[in-house]
Amino acid sequence: MKSQISLAFQKCKKENRPALLTYTVAGDNSKKKSLEILKSISNHADILEIGFPHNAPTADGAQIQNSSYRALKNGFKLKDVFQIVKNYKKSKNAKPCILMGYYQMVYRYGERKFVKECRKVGVNGLIVVDLPWPDNKKFSKLCKKNSITFVQLLSPTTSKERMKKIIKDSHDLNYFISMLSTTGGKLKVSPKKILENYNKIKKINKSKNMVIGFGITNKTIGSFKKADGLVVGSALCKGISDSIKNRQNPVIKLNKMVKALRRKIV
Repeated sequence: MKSQISLAFQKCKKENRPALLTYTVAGDNSKKKSLEILKSISNHADILEIGFPHNAPTADGAQIQNSSYRALKNGFKLKDVFQIVKNYKKSKNAKPCILMGYYQMVYRYGERKFVKECRKVGVNGLIVVDLPWPDNKKFSKLCKKNSITFVQLLSPTTSKERMKKIIKDSHDLNYFISMLSTTGGKLKVSPKKILENYNKIKKINKSKNMVIGFGITNKTIGSFKKADGLVVGSALCKGISDSIKNRQNPVIKLNKMVKALRRKIV
């Protein structure tokens, strides 16, 4: 039986376009607004990545760090992330969602308890940034047993030999980090070069979906239409920051942003 994530990609391929994955931090800038944002952008996004706020990020750039800071400042906890997902999944137009964060929080919560709670509230996938292969093999199997896609990370510096092993162990989705940078950084290589690297991996990764993340914005997204999927995060977190600064409604702001992104890839 195919996962909800695989079915979302299947639908996009029938429509001859990449899947649009959005990333926002749970609880930014409040529980209520965060949930409203998820419900709103679901009208245009195919899969929602939801970050759990963390005070010691590994790959997050300034915009995502700011989002996490706002959520943590408001006293947002991991249990609140689960509550938001649970409430979101009750909405009429709910899409598959992937939780993204760091292993420390999973470890402190308890691996089995964490995965069980994810399944209970309706999480479809997990990205644990600082739990690389092969250290994640045991946790990945635990996720699979609970019908949760564990998303493996690949980068331009991943050796071909290691890449083959990671892909073999992966579920139905892999995440290609487009460049050596934190999130939100300007493209350090051309879209053409990123696609070349992406296509090399796709030759190994033929049967599994793979998204491109890092450096994907409204200006660059149109260059990657041939990818399976594209992730936009920092630009949306900045959108929330800007709306707060300008005393605007972040729900309306992000709806417009994601709608514009969708138009660029159709």
